[in-house]
Amino acid sequence: MSKLLFIFNPLSGKGLIKHHLLDIIDIFTKAGYDVTVRPTQSHLDAYVYIRTHGSEFDRIVVSGGDGTLNEGVEGLMSFPREERKPIGYIPAGTTNDFASTLNIPKDMELSAMIAASGVPFECDIGDFNGKKFTYIAAFGAFTDVSYDTPQEIKNVIGHAAYVWEGIKRLPSLSSYHVNIKYDGGEIDEEVFLCVIMNTTSVGGILSTEKFTDVNLCDGLFEMIVFRQPTNPLELQSVLSGIIKGEASGEGYSLVKSTRFEIASDESIKWTLDGEYGGEIRNAVINVLPRAISFIVDNNATLQAMNEPQTD
Repeated sequence: MSKLLFIFNPLSGKGLIKHHLLDIIDIFTKAGYDVTVRPTQSHLDAYVYIRTHGSEFDRIVVSGGDGTLNEGVEGLMSFPREERKPIGYIPAGTTNDFASTLNIPKDMELSAMIAASGVPFECDIGDFNGKKFTYIAAFGAFTDVSYDTPQEIKNVIGHAAYVWEGIKRLPSLSSYHVNIKYDGGEIDEEVFLCVIMNTTSVGGILSTEKFTDVNLCDGLFEMIVFRQPTNPLELQSVLSGIIKGEASGEGYSLVKSTRFEIASDESIKWTLDGEYGGEIRNAVINVLPRAISFIVDNNATLQAMNEPQTD
């Protein structure tokens, strides 16, 4: 009998997984798995447990927010490529951006069925100064909202907590002078927001599909750099564009690249998959092509994206 590890964060979102736990385990069991269940005990527990025990299982499923998924991916990336097991995801966080990108439903029973019986989808992963991230690395305006917003507030009012925290930061937006090198180009200017991503959703608000075609396994990440506005009206226009996914081309630069080198005049706080990524002056981000296999629905769109790229 195949062995499945189900590791979940009981504090993610509003803690709703406790109402679905028995049904989820039953779905895994009926799919023919011998199930081991572990609630996370602390920050990085999912990462440590998977790194230590992941080789004992045929399939790994994690449940929580994007941060919990990040820990699962980081744990799997500690193994050689040929030893990395497929990973399923049951979204239980506040925004669940990457689940939306993979078309994994918020309904926990449905996502459990996909995790148990879906198909593997090879996906690119990011490397940030040696630390792995699943779908986003960012700095600047609002990027610290996800980890600075208290969990108890997120549990009470959900996604609105992010919006409220973002509004409170409007009067104190800062800009940073950065030099960014990418495949075939360079940016050197004042910016107030930089997002490097492999996703169709950011913060549950920004739809990157409106900016560019996103391919999760083409070996490229997208980067949007928003220039520092010169006056309040320009700031309002840029912020409105970010929310609507319709930012003016004069207000941002958009590129695709396999590698990004970012140097700043001062230390900058980074966010990786919605979690604090450190405060540094120099970052090197590399795309690791098709490094992790996520379990997804047998969806025609994702299957097409998984086909080898041709000229």
